[in-house]
Amino acid sequence: MADIDAVAAELYGLRPEEFTAARDAHAAAARKAGRRAEAKDIAALHKPTLAVWAANRLARADADKAGRLLELGEGLREAHRTLSGEELRKLSHQQHVVIAAMAGEARRLAGEAGLDLSAVVQREVEQILRSVLADPEAAGAWVRGVLAKAPPPAVGFADVAPEPGATPRPPMAEAEREREPGPERERESEPKREPKPKPKRERESKPKADAREAERTRRRAELAEEVLARAETERAQARTGLEALDEEIGLLEARLERAREERERLAAAAEAADRRHREAVREAKAARAAARKAGDR
Repeated sequence: MADIDAVAAELYGLRPEEFTAARDAHAAAARKAGRRAEAKDIAALHKPTLAVWAANRLARADADKAGRLLELGEGLREAHRTLSGEELRKLSHQQHVVIAAMAGEARRLAGEAGLDLSAVVQREVEQILRSVLADPEAAGAWVRGVLAKAPPPAVGFADVAPEPGATPRPPMAEAEREREPGPERERESEPKREPKPKPKRERESKPKADAREAERTRRRAELAEEVLARAETERAQARTGLEALDEEIGLLEARLERAREERERLAAAAEAADRRHREAVREAKAARAAARKAGDR
């Protein structure tokens, strides 16, 4: 397995167009050495798409940054477990900002390797990074730079169940207000009369009602976070697409300017050629006329 890991680490560090030939060469070498099982495993390695390759290159270029992204994912999972709405909002916003920045860095790194990432591919990289946060197995492969294919798209952390008894945490401002003294708090501090015992059916139904309300609140919070996440993703994608189009427009304008300069050069050359042609025609006519005159003599 160590040999397979080493081969995978080498192959997924190559440019996509170099992958297949190198993989087949490694598989052939393993077969020739009699390591048939290893050869089969190597031959089964998937050629990465351009987006997957760019995501792997990103993890390989900065292992610390890749690790911090996964730590951010762990924070999001914990916030889902504890139903901390405020923490979810903060970390979700941070997630989108970080992923957008990392996708831009992936594009820059790809350019250094001689490959251009279109706006569409850059968005695919963003989706891969979001999916990695929700898929521990894919996260382990990505952080080592050996992700073979894009994980299924993921929204939120649907597989994370709240901790038993967890209830949605109130925002910090509300929690602070709850701790402040006031008329209500003062009345609460006064000795309370013992309530009359409630019927057995009512005592048993209240925990169930509380649990149902907590579940509804949790679902509303999750839905709100997913809507916010999609909105922020769409905004980031729109900005990324706009930047890519601006860059493309700049390149096209530069090409247009060069084309205009080339046209002016060719127009000047054509005009000079026209002049030489006219002069040649005049000289040819004069030469023919002189030849006829000489023949008449």
